[in-house]
Amino acid sequence: MRRLNSYSRLAALFAFSALVAACSGTPTHNPTTFPYKIDQEKLDAKPVKTVVLTHVNLGSPSRNYLQKEAPRIDAKVTAYLRENGFEVLPQREFEQHWKTAVRAYGDPVDPTSGKVNMKTFSQIIHSVRDQMTKRDTIDAFIFTDLVEQEVSFSGGLKHYARWDGVTRTPTMQGPGDGVSTEFDWNMLAAVVSLQVTVYDANLEPLFSGRGGLDATDAIDSRSSKGRYIRRRNILENDSNVMEGIRLAFYPFINWEDWPGNP
Repeated sequence: MRRLNSYSRLAALFAFSALVAACSGTPTHNPTTFPYKIDQEKLDAKPVKTVVLTHVNLGSPSRNYLQKEAPRIDAKVTAYLRENGFEVLPQREFEQHWKTAVRAYGDPVDPTSGKVNMKTFSQIIHSVRDQMTKRDTIDAFIFTDLVEQEVSFSGGLKHYARWDGVTRTPTMQGPGDGVSTEFDWNMLAAVVSLQVTVYDANLEPLFSGRGGLDATDAIDSRSSKGRYIRRRNILENDSNVMEGIRLAFYPFINWEDWPGNP
């Protein structure tokens, strides 16, 4: 069989992440639960024990206001992994090697468009992998991307929004305490999810999943008809964040309350 070169391999990695929504490891009974993808055969053959969380996205960078929250979310992810028996290497080691490789190959992210040069990304991640495996035993690299999308809150009594396995209600921001009767509940609000992608030490895909976190928009109570504005405090609800983390890692890490179960 012809071996893939590093560029082709990374192209396959990006395709794996992009196409995961089309594949499911098991039938889901909650229509919003994200269809994960897992290579159980590889995991059974070589269980993952030691991992490192990357400080960069697999795809385009998250929005600036989400990037500020990323270290806090990664700290919670690290704690969750350790609670479930994984050894998590310091992220700073990955970051140091990444910066060294960027100086050698250039920044893979176009600062204007946010697009990722896959060839450069491939060169950097392979360099980082080579340097880290010289010193440490690493079973997997874990990417934790904060991705944003838009959904609408229902016009029903409780105004639920559902996405990626979670159910959330809107929040208010401003001096008022009620929503205008003219508020258009069909308007789209920004929400964020945690996307987890796991690759083994050979940079072959093992797992990808996603879990909803919370809305990044709130209803502006100062508007006479109502509109959405960016929340001042994003992802401050620890319970919501932990629910999203558990969803994103299932079934790489089992969770008895996974909402896809019958």
